[in-house]
Amino acid sequence: MNTSADIKNEFLRSKIGIAGIFILLILFAVSIFAIISIPSETFQNWNNPEKWVSYPKTSVPSWVNLFMLEKIPEHKILVPENITNQNDEIFLTSNQFRFNYEFGDFPSDFMYNFNLEYTGSPLLEIIVIKPDGTILELIHTSIPHSTELTNYEQRIFSADDLLRKNILMQSNLYQFEINGLNSTDMIFSNQATREILNGEYVFVVNVFNKEFQTEFIDSRLIIGGKAFGAMGTDELRRDLAIGLLWGTPLALFIGISVSIGSVIVGLIYGVYSGYKGKKTDEAMMRFNDVIYALPALPFLIILAVTISNSIFLMIGFLMIFSWVGIAKVSRSMSLQIKTRQYVEAAKLMGQKDSKIIFRHIIPQMLPYVFASIAISVPAAITTEAGLSFLGLGDPSFPTWGQILHDANTYGAAAQGFWWWIVPPGLLIAITGLAFVFIGNALDTIVNPKLKR
Repeated sequence: MNTSADIKNEFLRSKIGIAGIFILLILFAVSIFAIISIPSETFQNWNNPEKWVSYPKTSVPSWVNLFMLEKIPEHKILVPENITNQNDEIFLTSNQFRFNYEFGDFPSDFMYNFNLEYTGSPLLEIIVIKPDGTILELIHTSIPHSTELTNYEQRIFSADDLLRKNILMQSNLYQFEINGLNSTDMIFSNQATREILNGEYVFVVNVFNKEFQTEFIDSRLIIGGKAFGAMGTDELRRDLAIGLLWGTPLALFIGISVSIGSVIVGLIYGVYSGYKGKKTDEAMMRFNDVIYALPALPFLIILAVTISNSIFLMIGFLMIFSWVGIAKVSRSMSLQIKTRQYVEAAKLMGQKDSKIIFRHIIPQMLPYVFASIAISVPAAITTEAGLSFLGLGDPSFPTWGQILHDANTYGAAAQGFWWWIVPPGLLIAITGLAFVFIGNALDTIVNPKLKR
């Protein structure tokens, strides 16, 4: 049996093993980044539509514009550059949103979302300063009166009739109504040519209050587009980059938990069966054959439907059906190891069976254990992904399989939403490939016959 130092040296000489370790380190780094950088509230609200209302629907990743001759308008979620407060006979709180618009098409829409804390009867005013210097007043409206400190939240959409009327009443913009342009088109167009007007836009939000100072709790301007983020969005407006990032630690947790649990159970079961022999071995192996003969996937589907589709119960179910193969191999190895002299000597010295198993037999099988753990991980990940794809996974967790299930439900393939399908599929394949590389490298070291 090779020593740990020999195994380590041989593994470091394996290009496949090194490649697997490199991919695995990247996956662990992504997992740590996701856990640290993405707030847990975002993960918990994955299925909360209210959380994603500011995001676009089925938008392509922003980096697609790098390969496009005519760039797709990007969806922008803007926070104010500065919030100023003035007290000159009347209280004024002002926000400014400044951005460059450099696309060949109009934005799909825009929305202003704010949360205001106030007392009294404030007035809200929204104006936009266009690149050509034109100033348009979009909204001038009152906020409900309150004698107590009130937290008020509202969304103002570009489709608002009052906003459209305000634009049409200004300057010579009435001509645009004939051409069927909506409010967004009128704001982002050149008055003379009626074409898109690129350049720097400044949206100014003013809140006037006669008696009391107001305070913005939240203030965001959303400029609608069809390109957003690193991985785009889905039909439910969810940022797929967040789902894919969170899916990485979940996939590793599922795969590693199932593989370690099943290998440990199968190892102890098989070694004990082989060591005891006779009727004990016969009875244990017949039970092993019964479990081995059960069709795993149909049983997992039945258990998920009848009991629960919790991800933790799924991990437990996967362990139940994954240990039997390990047990058979462990039994065969145990039958060989128990005939060696040091095991016979331990028996003559009166050592307990448990001590002999855990001190003399199992340590000799550790290289095989490590290889089995690595090889078992991809099966657990793909099984979970398959169950989730069938709609039997835990919907509260954004696993890669759940993302593919949602894509299938909304017909992403038929509509050409490739960014909703390809990334999770690739991540499942790459994660499985990393553990297969590691497992094959270890298996080659443990089984010298495979080196030929």
